[in-house]
Amino acid sequence: MVRRAPTAPRPTPPTTGSESRPCSTTPTTATWRMPFPTTSCDLLPVTGTTPGAVVGGLLSAHLLSKKAGVEVEAGWPCSGPLLRMAEEAARKLLPAFQTPTGMPYGTVNLLHGVNPGETPVTCTAGIGTFIVEFATLSSLTGDPVFEDVARVALMRLWESRSDIGLVGNHIDVLTGKWVAQDAGIGAGVDSYFEYLVKGAILLQDKKLMAMFLEYNKAIRNYTRFDDWYLWVQMYKGTVSMPVFQSLEAYWPGLQSLIGDIDNAMRTFLNYYTVWKQFGGLPEFYNIPQGYTVEKREGYPLRPELIESAMYLYRATGDPTLLELGRDAVESIEKISKVECGFATIKDLRDHKLDNRMESFFLAETVKYLYLLFDPNNFIHNNGSTFDAVITPYGECILGAGGYIFNTEAHPIDPAALHCCRRLKEEQWEVEDLMKEFYSLKRNRSRFQKTTMSSRPWEPPAGPGTFSSPENHDEEREKKPAKQKIPLLSCPSQPFTSKLALLGQVFLDSS
Repeated sequence: MVRRAPTAPRPTPPTTGSESRPCSTTPTTATWRMPFPTTSCDLLPVTGTTPGAVVGGLLSAHLLSKKAGVEVEAGWPCSGPLLRMAEEAARKLLPAFQTPTGMPYGTVNLLHGVNPGETPVTCTAGIGTFIVEFATLSSLTGDPVFEDVARVALMRLWESRSDIGLVGNHIDVLTGKWVAQDAGIGAGVDSYFEYLVKGAILLQDKKLMAMFLEYNKAIRNYTRFDDWYLWVQMYKGTVSMPVFQSLEAYWPGLQSLIGDIDNAMRTFLNYYTVWKQFGGLPEFYNIPQGYTVEKREGYPLRPELIESAMYLYRATGDPTLLELGRDAVESIEKISKVECGFATIKDLRDHKLDNRMESFFLAETVKYLYLLFDPNNFIHNNGSTFDAVITPYGECILGAGGYIFNTEAHPIDPAALHCCRRLKEEQWEVEDLMKEFYSLKRNRSRFQKTTMSSRPWEPPAGPGTFSSPENHDEEREKKPAKQKIPLLSCPSQPFTSKLALLGQVFLDSS
């Protein structure tokens, strides 16, 4: 998941007649409209969470719709209402990428673009958590702009790493200067590393994997201590915080995806000892003292450790991982179950509860628990079964396994990225033919000593323009991203009319 700080309570859902209220800076019900905004009051808080939660959710539902028994339209999975909604949502995020560095702002107004007074400081995870959803969207729609902007953001972060190979926590997207220089694997950084690995697997991209492996070396050299991972200064490697954050518990699962099982299990067992000590993972755990950090004693039923258990059990079959799952179920049932759901544990020391249940509990924690205990689920398919689908571009194989979970636990079928590939290949063929035609024309002109423009041929702008398969990655770096329609760039509302960073609700000026 996108690792985010606890948020303030949401505004009350709308009551009858509230839609007629004029726009104001007070809490507005417009944020509850679906699917996308229709008034200037409608705002989107954090772009870093939106690709996973909204775009990723729509893409996953689109790709799973046929398996769920939904009647799909002709051309699926290369077309469909959920795919169009995902494209619409993603296109509204593109103004955030209009920066000198190509790294996106942290917030964007879906109707007005980026506020002129918007802070340029964005967390590393918020910048680097786009490639899974945006590359999938580009593959299904044939529009390269989404994957292009995601790749540029990843590369700018890579180019901004320190001499010892580490990245910080927050960066200025206008200047490329690091603002928070703490390096680690937890909050503010985590899903950047996650998406390098998952993007590499999804796209079979050796370059992304090589980037992660270089980071992994630096992380081991400077942040690892007895199979714990500390926070260090990104330029010097000196320890800045000797703490374990519960958000870091995704790391063993990520290690399992690259085949580093031994290190993954050792780190997982460290985290599991903390779980057994408290019946959950505190938000911060002081490693030298072996106890919680003041004001960080809570456990909002996060999924990261259970996610790692699911990945590791799938890789090893070690029954210890099922024991963690059993302990998790028993702890959650015993401590947090209340009449209307499962409450956040405010303090693991005395198991006091808070009057809230985070959305990720049902969306991720329960899902990973279910999959841990259901080894025969179609998500775990090893290729023994599959569905053959006829598309306008030929036969397509889906459901053969290898699903990639995005950071909000939405599964993406990697085979789907090839369902619409023939569309790209046809466009590449046309482009190659046009290049050959213009080359012959230039040669003939030179032979006849006639005057022709020396300007090299470039393919026409538009969503159908792709480089040839052989040099696709290189051409992406050379050519600017092309887009289907102009980016949204209308004036932004005042800051007081939008949601603040880290999920805070509307500012109340009343």
